[in-house]
Amino acid sequence: MLRNMNWRSRIERTPAVLGGEPVVRGTRVPVRVLVGGLAGGMTPEQVSASYRVTLEDVRAALQYAAELLAEERVLGAMPRG
Repeated sequence: MLRNMNWRSRIERTPAVLGGEPVVRGTRVPVRVLVGGLAGGMTPEQVSASYRVTLEDVRAALQYAAELLAEERVLGAMPRG
């Protein structure tokens, strides 16, 4: 389970870096790549080592994604009827 951390100190969006895509602060490593690595079966440690970010950065990316999803509407198949 994720601890209550503040992802805002580790994740940033600036127009000059990857067109404003959320990245680990001070890098060009996108949040989507870190979360995708985890979704693909990599451990947090493997993601951290592969993209040269800290474990805290990986956790912050995951929390960012979780908060983003919590704010979105859930889209799914419409009921048949």
